[in-house]
Amino acid sequence: MKRNQVTHRLLLMSSGIWQRGKEEEGVYGFLIEDIRKEVNRASKLKCCICKKNGASIGCVAPRCKRSYHFPCGLQKECIFQFTGNFASFCWNHRPVQIITPNNYRDSLPCTICLEFIEPIPTYSILRSPCCKNAWFHRDCLQIQAINAGVFFFRCTVCNNSDIFQKEMLRMGIHIPEKDASWELEENAYQELLQHYEHCDVRRCRCKEGRDYNVPNSKWEIKRCQSCGSSGTHLACSSLQSWEQNWECLDCRGITYNSGDFQKAKKHTLPNTNNVEINDCLLEESSPKSSRQSPGAQQKDLMRQGNRFRRDISTIIIELGFQIIKKTKRLYINKADIWNSALNGFRNQKFNPSYTIEVAYVNESDNFGTEHPGSKQEFLSLLMQHLENSPLFEGSLSKNLSLNSQALKENLYYEAGKMVAISLVHGGPSPGFFSKTLFNCLVFGPEDTFPTLDDVSDFDVAQILIRVNSATNVADLNSIVNDCYNYLELIGCLRIITSLSDKYLLAKDILAYHVIKRVQAPFESFKQGLKTLGVLEKIQTYPEAFYSIFCHKPENLSAKILRDLFTVQTCDAQSLGFWNSYLQAVEDGKSATTLEDILIFATGCNSIPPAGFKPTPSVECLHMDFPVGNKCNNCLALPITNTYKEFQDKMDFSIRNTLRLEKEESSHYVGH
Repeated sequence: MKRNQVTHRLLLMSSGIWQRGKEEEGVYGFLIEDIRKEVNRASKLKCCICKKNGASIGCVAPRCKRSYHFPCGLQKECIFQFTGNFASFCWNHRPVQIITPNNYRDSLPCTICLEFIEPIPTYSILRSPCCKNAWFHRDCLQIQAINAGVFFFRCTVCNNSDIFQKEMLRMGIHIPEKDASWELEENAYQELLQHYEHCDVRRCRCKEGRDYNVPNSKWEIKRCQSCGSSGTHLACSSLQSWEQNWECLDCRGITYNSGDFQKAKKHTLPNTNNVEINDCLLEESSPKSSRQSPGAQQKDLMRQGNRFRRDISTIIIELGFQIIKKTKRLYINKADIWNSALNGFRNQKFNPSYTIEVAYVNESDNFGTEHPGSKQEFLSLLMQHLENSPLFEGSLSKNLSLNSQALKENLYYEAGKMVAISLVHGGPSPGFFSKTLFNCLVFGPEDTFPTLDDVSDFDVAQILIRVNSATNVADLNSIVNDCYNYLELIGCLRIITSLSDKYLLAKDILAYHVIKRVQAPFESFKQGLKTLGVLEKIQTYPEAFYSIFCHKPENLSAKILRDLFTVQTCDAQSLGFWNSYLQAVEDGKSATTLEDILIFATGCNSIPPAGFKPTPSVECLHMDFPVGNKCNNCLALPITNTYKEFQDKMDFSIRNTLRLEKEESSHYVGH
């Protein structure tokens, strides 16, 4: 087994052979005839270390002629990158970690074996790219990587995997594409997969016993939102619905005695008698405690949730832990993104917790050719389509519309489901919700108050303007008479006795048009948004989600893109051209935009809330024009002699590639 692994690594690193076959063909996809040719080529090359023939691996640095055997290279501290083009670097040209001068005077422990080491980056000593005080032995990292595999190898301090793995691969750490060794044991940690199903309140009211659990009824067991190790029947704690959170006595004693909570309790609700948070949401309700409306309870819950101020990217990454390794491939026609996604998500075998793979297809292609696609690009296109779909109305900030056909086809549910899937699977956020729609999702429609800006219907807006502009009772009665049929139809007809009645009338019209009129679409959309627990997270951390649901991402800048793209292999001149090009684009001195560059490389016009995976990168290659690999978020830059030649090639490729993609989509719509 070990011999096979060494053979595989040797084939990957050999300079004159490529994996032209499928994984099961030849030796790990390397064809036998190709292996013979490589052996023949290597037999003529002498190892610069042991001086024997058969040196199939060469340093990729320009003008470096060193060749060596794989074991000799390891002994001489060469670096082999098991990623990308599987590059190899000799001891003189190997990549190094650039560390700014520090004030470390004493040795620091390796965070894996805890032996003390000098905090100076060498071949044998590496530093974490995400935690500046985390240092490792190379050998410790390699053993950790082999045991953890690509799914669990991460920084031992901050648990970051993306940035950490990127740097370790660059520095020659081999991370095998396999599950962790501790996960391969059959039925390991099986007990952790069991849900807690027991009612722990002091007085359980269920006649069938504390372990009785019937989903979608008052006898469904709700687990503690903090520990998950205690439970209650909905009826036993007077919970009105499953959406309400509940805390056990132990967690309540910890969190509710904290300083943050004591501050939150001082807030009062409008139009209430300073009622405290209802104990029925925490444990059993007291017979003497005053009851609040569901809306008031929900507002209190929100204040309770606000004490946990969380970064949105962290919340979404945690939601992503639900995604399992089992994959589901979606066949997407980019020219008909909506129906393709709808068919995929409605497939009986689709599970939102599966890892999504995307394959692009073209209905006009008679051969049924499939092309690997970018999941983040697909989700970005889907969110753009959703924003402009007839399911929403409004210009910039949108509310749900009333579309009877869409309601009949259950499209509002599917739209909510798509938003949830996009967020959890690393796609973009909507960014176009109105504050009113967002508040309805968080606080409930009964405690949301729309404004005139929420009305997209011109006629209704004119009625509201006339009502608000009335200066006396006669004017107001005249407006009511003019709009009598409409007001009677929507149930807002009222007797006018004073001028102040205009405010109540306007409030009633707004409530009907923006909220009551679309109650059925809203409930359907809300159910879809519950997919993967997204709605519950929104209601727990409203401030964090408001920033991505109701606002577009920040505008890109040259600095943001410079920091976003990591540099793999690039000479100093080409890297300088790249930085100058970004600045020129930001200054308007180029035909492209920074968004165009990001789309060209990743398929997305903004950075998703949870970031890109894999991290976007640039590399410089001897090629005529730049190439964007959206599946790997990799941008290959052309190596040119002058900056003008570099800019011309970048502008030409990016502009024409995006233009052709847009024409393909419009061609479908036109037909």
